[in-house]
Formats: sequence, C-alpha cells, structure tokens
Amino acid sequence: MSWFESFVLGLVQGLTEFLPISSSAHLRLTAAFAGWQDPGAAFTAITQIGTEAAVIIYFRKDIGRIISTWSCSLFNRELRHDHDAQMGWLVIVGSIPIGVLGITLKDAIEGPFRDLRLIATTLIVMGVVLGIADRLAARDETGGRHRAAKQRKTLTDLSVKDGLLYGVCQAMALIPGVSRSGATISGGLLMGYTRESAARYSFLLAIPAVLASGVYELKDAGEGHVSWGPTVFATVIAFVVGYAVIAWFMKFISNKSFMPFVIYRILLGIALFALVAAGTLTPHAGETAG
Repeated sequence: MSWFESFVLGLVQGLTEFLPISSSAHLRLTAAFAGWQDPGAAFTAITQIGTEAAVIIYFRKDIGRIISTWSCSLFNRELRHDHDAQMGWLVIVGSIPIGVLGITLKDAIEGPFRDLRLIATTLIVMGVVLGIADRLAARDETGGRHRAAKQRKTLTDLSVKDGLLYGVCQAMALIPGVSRSGATISGGLLMGYTRESAARYSFLLAIPAVLASGVYELKDAGEGHVSWGPTVFATVIAFVVGYAVIAWFMKFISNKSFMPFVIYRILLGIALFALVAAGTLTPHAGETAG
C-alpha cells in the first residue's frame, strides 16, 4: 500500500465511521473503484482505533464519569443505582453480542462478507430500515393533525433488555454495508429513543468493541501488501477527520432528519448492483488488484 492510498483510505474512514453509511463498505468500495487491492479487515479494524480515539476525546467527560462511578459502585452499594454506574454495566452488556459473533464469524468477515453484491444489498436494506425508523421518530416528535406528540425515551430509560438489543444491532455491522452507527441508531429509534440518545449510546457502545477488534488485529498488521507505516498514517488521518465529523454529526441530528443518508445509501446500493451487472466491477473487485 502506498502512502497516497493510506491517506485516502484514512480520510474515507474518518468521514464515514460516524455517519450511518458504513465505513467498512466505503473502504472496500474505494479500493475497488480505484483498482487498489482490498485493504482487508485488519486494516479496517486498526484504522477504526483512530476514530474511536476521537470518540473518547469528544465524550471524555461522559466516559470519565461513567468509568469513575462504575468502578466505585463495585465497592459502594449506594452508587449501584446511579445512572452512570448503570451505564457502565449497560455498555459491557451491549458489547457481548459483537464480541461473540466477531470471533465466531471471523473467517466470513474477512472473506464472503466482502462480496460487493452483499454490500450493495446491505446498503439498500439498512437504508430502508433507517428511513422507517427516522419517520417513526419524526412522527412521535411532531405529532400530527389527529394525534399529539409522543415523548421519546432518553438514556435514563435504558434497560438491560434495550442494551442487549442495541448490542445485537451493533453486531450486524460485522457485515460491510450495514454500518455500526446506522444499525444501532436505527435500533434505538425503533425502540423509542430520541435521535440524540440513540446516537450517543451508539458511540459509547462502540468503544470497547472497536478497540478490542483493533488490538486483536494488530498481530496481522504489516502482513501482505499493507505495511505498518501506511496503517499508522491512515489511523492518524482517521482520528483527525473523525473528530471533526462527530462534532458536526451530533449537532446535525439534534434537529435534522436522517433522510439524506437514507437516500445516499439506496442510490449507492443500486449503482453498485448496476456496475456489477454491467461487468464494470466484479463481485470481488479489488481483492486481487493492485
């Protein structure tokens, strides 16, 4: 991998990780369209460490408070009913599904799941799901001619059951094209949470899973066509760009719809199917190119 390729892929990772459009799919598609070799699951997982570092810094006050209160609650019973202590347990519980499935499906994630036809399918299907979830949230928030606005849940209402459901949604993002933020935010909206609450828990929930995955894949870094230098460079680029994107996204969702992302996902999926059908791209384009 050249330094230019690592710069572009780091930029793509930072731009797409927090948006509900799938960073892994865009890394895969960027390589396919450019005629580069697929950077692979290890490169993707390691560069995500950069974007998760951006999450840790952006939410540092929340994270520090949760870790501190959760740790103290292990020895102080009175703190076990505190919201921050409960959030610590809920993040742990919600991380279980992706941990189990990530290890179980490792070979599929690095192989069949990277087929462009599957990516096109997940882009479209999850785009439709996000659109439905967004419409339901908008209906609750605004009400209508014959119905009053409905109060949506916040993170103070988060239960173990909902935390596990969030975790199952996050695990779906093991398939490129689903999108970690897209799946968890959609799940949160369908469970009745506000956009801001769904996104906030989505980002907090991703930290253990992404960091664990990145550290696990470190052993494979530097193998094949992707060396250590470009991988680290891409991770740094992803961090810088990712921090800017998450700051913008949290402001955007406070009063905007997810429909632009829904439309983008569906159009990209259709275009990808058309390119594969026309023979412009093969289902495994990029896997042996370079």
